[in-house]
Amino acid sequence: MTRRPLSLLIAALLAGAAVSACSRPPAADQAAAPAPAAAAPAAADAKPADAAPAQNADVFAFRIGALPAFALKDGDIDVANDGKTLGVGRPPAEVAALLSAAGQPTDVLHLSIQPLLVRAGERTLLFDTGAADASFAKAGRLPASLRAAGTEPGQVTDIFISHGHPDHVGGLLDRAGALAFPNATIHLSSAEWVSLKAGADNAKLVAAIAPKVQTFEPNAELVPGVVAAVAVDGHTPGHSAYRIGSGADALLYIGDSAHHSIVSVQRPDWTIQYDGDAPKAQASRRALLKRAAAENLHVYAVHFPFPGLGRFKAEGDSFVWVPDR
Repeated sequence: MTRRPLSLLIAALLAGAAVSACSRPPAADQAAAPAPAAAAPAAADAKPADAAPAQNADVFAFRIGALPAFALKDGDIDVANDGKTLGVGRPPAEVAALLSAAGQPTDVLHLSIQPLLVRAGERTLLFDTGAADASFAKAGRLPASLRAAGTEPGQVTDIFISHGHPDHVGGLLDRAGALAFPNATIHLSSAEWVSLKAGADNAKLVAAIAPKVQTFEPNAELVPGVVAAVAVDGHTPGHSAYRIGSGADALLYIGDSAHHSIVSVQRPDWTIQYDGDAPKAQASRRALLKRAAAENLHVYAVHFPFPGLGRFKAEGDSFVWVPDR
């Protein structure tokens, strides 16, 4: 498939539809299935559900139009403000000033990890799988969060991987090395699958998931009318965001297009150590932020403060993150 520029792709995905916010689910949201969506007034941004499947601080229930959805906490990553990871080469004092102005600690940058669960009729969709027992994270809560949302691992039918870094594919296998989601098709881009297979430390993972992998080309529609890939270049060879839509509603799952809700958003041109091709990633990040702000697009940011739902707002030549709550 021919790769289209990010700004044109997002504009096309949203053309003809006013992107309204995810809304509070009613008490019976477990049984809700996607329904043809008529034009409706814009709803308030995502709010806690009155009747979540279970009262659990690691689960946030909301809707994407007619689709029940859940932010699932897996864990956290703390990164030192040392000029080596977020804001590579920037003086720590400069990063600290940015954090302090936002009321954040200045010695450490906090990243959350929250995969996304969406129910679409008979399909149960999971976006990324968390870090599991990766040494750099305090994680591994996804299985408990998933069950608290009323879903068993065997009920997941589709997993959409943004990219092959351990904090996104770490939960694909259980501690015994078996498939954690035995009935799920694993979707990732062709380029990302090639990259994952080439990784020296990935042999066990690749062997286990290979029979379940279904690759796609950039910007492919994966679940008609529900999920489409959105190529965001630079972080890894085949990094993908995902557009999740139901009728006139849409949510953009951004993967690792932006890592930190302050540094990555207010200074999108700063180098991030995790980006494989930093100049390309910086250009892609700025393009995504610009288009999302212009279109008032509702965003799910897997590493922003839980539950990672909000919007980007342009401020001069920069942007700010406006969380739903």
